[in-house]
Amino acid sequence: MEQLAWILWIVLGVALIIAEIFTFGFVLFCFGVGALAAALVGGLGFGYALQFLAFAVVSIVLTVMSRTIFARYFSPDDENSVKMGMDALPGQIGTVSIGSRGALNEGAVKVYGSTWTAFPVDSGMPLLEGEKVEVVRVQGSSIYVQKIEDFKTLPEWREER
Repeated sequence: MEQLAWILWIVLGVALIIAEIFTFGFVLFCFGVGALAAALVGGLGFGYALQFLAFAVVSIVLTVMSRTIFARYFSPDDENSVKMGMDALPGQIGTVSIGSRGALNEGAVKVYGSTWTAFPVDSGMPLLEGEKVEVVRVQGSSIYVQKIEDFKTLPEWREER
């Protein structure tokens, strides 16, 4: 039986590699390659202990290497990642749709088609309907904005015509 163990390793390796097609983890592939390595060791005539050692070492090394590669090259960096949703709001230009009211100078600002509850960064500065403001920060479901005094600070593609 020891002479035919390599055939069982090949069957196991191929089955694991095929099963990887239906999963998302990329772990079964590493174990499949490990089983093929154990089949090679068994085909060379070594015993069960060395076959299992080859399977374990190759599987563990490939799993660790793949996780390191995936973490390094496929995880988003903060500086290179595309910001979406609320994370993309700071620095964007909006238009005040409802002017300030109340003690906190609460108003409404339209940014990218969505209307947000807005407060001026400088609490003494009221928001006037129709003026352009820049989003400074997002806090909860509200944004804090500052006036843009000079429309020349708008990017060329954002200028109104």
